[in-house]
Amino acid sequence: MSLHGHFFTIGPQFLGKVMGPPPPSEHLRVPLHDPVAGDLALTGRFADVPASDTLVMIVHGLGGSAQSHYVMAAARECHARGLASLRLNLRGADRSGLDFYHAGLHEDLRHVCGAKRLARFRRIVVIGYSLGGHISLRFAGAPERRVAAVATICAPIDIAAGVPLIDAPNRAPYRRHLLKGLKEMYVALVTRRPGAKNASITAEAALRIKTIREWDDAVVAPRFGFRDALDYYAKTSVHTRLEEIAVPTLVITANEDPMVRVETIRPWLDQTSRVTAIYTERGGHVGFPKGVNLGLGGRGSVTGQAIDWLIDPARSSASQ
Repeated sequence: MSLHGHFFTIGPQFLGKVMGPPPPSEHLRVPLHDPVAGDLALTGRFADVPASDTLVMIVHGLGGSAQSHYVMAAARECHARGLASLRLNLRGADRSGLDFYHAGLHEDLRHVCGAKRLARFRRIVVIGYSLGGHISLRFAGAPERRVAAVATICAPIDIAAGVPLIDAPNRAPYRRHLLKGLKEMYVALVTRRPGAKNASITAEAALRIKTIREWDDAVVAPRFGFRDALDYYAKTSVHTRLEEIAVPTLVITANEDPMVRVETIRPWLDQTSRVTAIYTERGGHVGFPKGVNLGLGGRGSVTGQAIDWLIDPARSSASQ
């Protein structure tokens, strides 16, 4: 692993702070009832373009939110193309204190598609980053009827294989960053709803957790009815479900990604014809230098090219 992958994982976070605001948007709130959590809501930032009959749903990664720099960059790319966008908060990512998400909770995407505010769109496409990409891939196996295509950037494929790598000692800075976001969501939950059925441990115990595996064992598994973390990975991971994908799907992976290693991705993608898989020589985790060409006939950044593919995957694929 060269320093290149680390640079383009960390650097874009700082660059994103000076790239300007996302397009004007409104708060979207979609009520949801969960049998364990009770009444809650899925939220996001909806940037409408009246002339657009297509909505781009943008799904953030682990510990992120609709305010993550790469999510806002994607919204800017959509706006530049005259496309409406929804920067979705996965369950609890808005720090509402109502609940939290896991890697297989793709039904939440379907639920948001049914929002009255989004009913006018003829077509919906999805772009997911990191763990949000994994959720998007699961959604591609059972999409809402208007979903026309799905693209993912740096998505894990085999969760059980990926977690030990991110939990390795030399990945501690990345792991702390991910856990920081997860802990914020969980502390908001136990603060707002003391004794809630969807909270399995105290805030103090959650704040002491140091690895993703420990988090999944202590927090995610009991909340969602899994036996333990390994059971959670086995039942939610998309790596054995790629043949279920029902819409055109693009998977973009950086060979130097230090958080989602290519060796946990490629063996599964090489076995399926259900996705278009592209591996970039340059780039880190959801961060890429200028000039990376995916060979899909699109323009601009990696995200911009992915969005162009989503709008017309047949044309883009023909240009390879």
